[in-house]
Amino acid sequence: DHWLKGEDNGVETGRPVKLFIMGPDVWREEEDWPLPDTQWHEFYLHSDGQAGSTAGELSVAVPEDESADSYRYDPSDPIPTVGGSTFLPGLSIAANAGPRDQQDLESRADVLCYTSSVLEHDLEVTGPVALILYVRSSAIDTDFTGKLVDVYPDGRAMLLTDGILRARYRSGFEKPEMLTPGEVYRIEIDLVATANVFAAGHRIRLEVSSSNFPRFDRNTNTGGVIATETDADFKIATNEVLHDVDHPSHLILPIIDRT
Repeated sequence: DHWLKGEDNGVETGRPVKLFIMGPDVWREEEDWPLPDTQWHEFYLHSDGQAGSTAGELSVAVPEDESADSYRYDPSDPIPTVGGSTFLPGLSIAANAGPRDQQDLESRADVLCYTSSVLEHDLEVTGPVALILYVRSSAIDTDFTGKLVDVYPDGRAMLLTDGILRARYRSGFEKPEMLTPGEVYRIEIDLVATANVFAAGHRIRLEVSSSNFPRFDRNTNTGGVIATETDADFKIATNEVLHDVDHPSHLILPIIDRT
C-alpha cells in the first residue's frame, strides 16, 4: 500500500524484522537479524555408538573418547519426507508440510538421534542454526542431513528446521570434490533458521541421516550424474558420524536470554 498506492501507513518507521515465535505463538518485532543479543551455544553429540537406537545424547560437554555412530544408507530405501519447509504436490497439497511428528522415522536404523536432558526452564532458540559434523563414508559421494526437533513430554518429536549437504559440494558448488572412502571430513550443514521456545519439560533433539525423499533427490552414492542414473546404479554406503576429542561434532544454536 505504501510503495504502490502512496499510502502513509508508517511502514518506513517500523522495525525491519518481524518474527513469529513458536511455543508461546506470538509475533515480535526486532531491530536486526540475527538478533543483536544472540548467544551462540555449542551442543555436542555423544553416544557409545548406539545413536541409531535413539540412545545418543546432546549436551554442552565436550566429547571425550567415544565410539563413532555408523549406519547404512541405501538409496533404494530412502527416509521419506515427513514435514518441513516444503509444499509437495499430491492429492492433499501441504498435508505433509510444516511441523510433523518424526517418531516413526526415528525408529529406523539409518536415523541417528541425539537428545538433550529434560529442560528445567524455557529456552528460546531464535536465529540461524548450523550443524558441524565429522564424518566418513565407504562411498565417494553421499549426503548428510540434519533435523532440529522439539521433543514433548508425551514423546512427540516435532520438526522445527532441517538441512542437507551433498558431500561432493562440501567446499562449494563451483568445484565438486569426491570423498576418499574411509577418510574423515569436517562438514557444515546449514539448518536454515528457527524461532522457537523449547518449554520446560521438553527436550532438544538432533536427527542425522543421509536422505529426505522426495523433498531432496536421493544420492546414488556413485559420484555420477544422479539425474540420469537408475536403480541399477545404486550403491549402499556405510556412513559414520564421529564425536570424540579430535572430532567434536556439534550443533550451534542461537540462544536468546532476556531474563
